[in-house]
Amino acid sequence: MAEEGRGFKIKDKRLFDRDGRPREEAKEDTAKKEEPKEEVRKESQERRIPLPPVTFSSLILSLTSSVLMHFGDVPDPNTGERKVDLELAKHGIDTIAMLKEKTKGNLTEDEQQMIDNILTELRLRYVKAVS
Repeated sequence: MAEEGRGFKIKDKRLFDRDGRPREEAKEDTAKKEEPKEEVRKESQERRIPLPPVTFSSLILSLTSSVLMHFGDVPDPNTGERKVDLELAKHGIDTIAMLKEKTKGNLTEDEQQMIDNILTELRLRYVKAVS
């Protein structure tokens, strides 16, 4: 037999009672969940920086920045340190090459030229770095 005062408590989280009327507790719980905390809202607004438009070119440039960071050209934004990690640099180059292959025939002339130039430069940098 279970001891008195021990066990668990059941909380009814249904939004409506047996008659189909909204329950007061459910209204209060829903209102609490929907209100974002004021301090979180202010903090996210303070840290807002304008983001570039989402384009294929911005994706490739973002990946290129990551590769340059792994070559040690750009400091890590979190630590401020410059680290060389050629394995991650190669992975980034391979990712850009995969995107080039998967988007073949769907890129504008400018996008195709950009990705070709970036891959050529990054591959040359990688070969020099491992030599």
